Amino acid sequence: MTGTTSTAGPTSTAGTTDTAGTTAAELAGVDLTDVDLFLRGEHHDVFARLRRDRPIHWNEGADGNRFWALTSYDDVLWAYSNHAVFGSARGAVLGGSFRSEEDSAGGRMLVAADLPRHRMLKQRIHPAMSSAVVDRVAAQVRLLVDRALERARSAGGCDFAGEVATELPAGALMVVMGIGYQEAHDLIGLTRRMIGFRDEVFVDTGGDERLRLAWVQAEIFEFFADLVARRRRSPGDDLVSLLLRAEINGRPFTEEEIFYNCMNVAVGGNETSSYTACTGLMALMDHPEQYRRLVERPGLLGGAVEEILRWSSTNAYVQRVAKRDVDRGGVEIREGDSVTLWNVSANRDEAQFENAGQFDIERRPNRHLTYGAGIHRCIGAPIAQSELSLLFERITSSGLRFKAAGEPRRLRSNFILGITRLPLDIA
Repeated sequence: MTGTTSTAGPTSTAGTTDTAGTTAAELAGVDLTDVDLFLRGEHHDVFARLRRDRPIHWNEGADGNRFWALTSYDDVLWAYSNHAVFGSARGAVLGGSFRSEEDSAGGRMLVAADLPRHRMLKQRIHPAMSSAVVDRVAAQVRLLVDRALERARSAGGCDFAGEVATELPAGALMVVMGIGYQEAHDLIGLTRRMIGFRDEVFVDTGGDERLRLAWVQAEIFEFFADLVARRRRSPGDDLVSLLLRAEINGRPFTEEEIFYNCMNVAVGGNETSSYTACTGLMALMDHPEQYRRLVERPGLLGGAVEEILRWSSTNAYVQRVAKRDVDRGGVEIREGDSVTLWNVSANRDEAQFENAGQFDIERRPNRHLTYGAGIHRCIGAPIAQSELSLLFERITSSGLRFKAAGEPRRLRSNFILGITRLPLDIA
């Protein structure tokens, strides 16, 4: 990963002061690449200040990344919807690839492709996310979750993050990839190391973090290379077999394209559903009146899951690149600039959500941006929705009551916001 080098930036207003006493210089000093800001849970306050006084923020990161940060709901939705101006080929994550500011997956992986390539890739991948597949995933996840909750009951508690929440992506991978239970957890471990490449829980944080990330990606590719070889010998109806048969404009997918798109699906599913499950359960525990209401009125489950998704905003941001100069609210974004769309801020925007800082399972309307919007709305959203609905239905109907048994531990990341350890006792 390397920093982008755009020379763009806002006109300096250092020395001026907003009505709440925050100087422009203080806002200019906000650095959204500071992962400890998110680890300490201070990011919501920072985003509130930015939305109020500098909704389009020029960020000069200590890690070398320089980019625009869109923080208001309207601005984030505008950028998601304006794919003629904002492209995805630089990659969804700041930093690009090893020794390049551009993502090596650009144009080859769904999340890093623009039209018309994006549409073609989505058409080839979509059958692996069909309603029939969603139903099969739900059946597998139900089995795994019921077993995990029974183990927790028998043991009198659990680490929910590691022993229950990870069963959601495990069940999905077993069906979508056509792999076994242990292989699914092996792959989850690999994607956790990639997303958690700055977290000492998952990796040795010494040395060059760019090289560390490249090594983890290589391990994931090795996993899929083995799976591709097996599917060549014995094809099935899984994602890998589907991509091996797929063509775009008469050309088969290369192995690298298969690897990238399998990694896209695995990372997107593994990291979001399990971390959202943890944050959602914590929200219900922190708001016992909401939990009690959900238990008493199971019909509120759908709205509860939507509020959990808004509240968690697990995928904190996505990156775009400006394909031409564009003015937004008097701010000139120049061609080639990196632009980040902060879902986690948009989902707490008081201009869109009344009492946005309150967790309310009966919130209506609730047009959150957790899955993104427009052509890049998460292709796996129906599976994630099914997993989360099933998990919280099983928890609320099981009679189990959890209570904290220690401090939760948060992932050291500004891209994926999650809890890596959540020790609980059965109340």
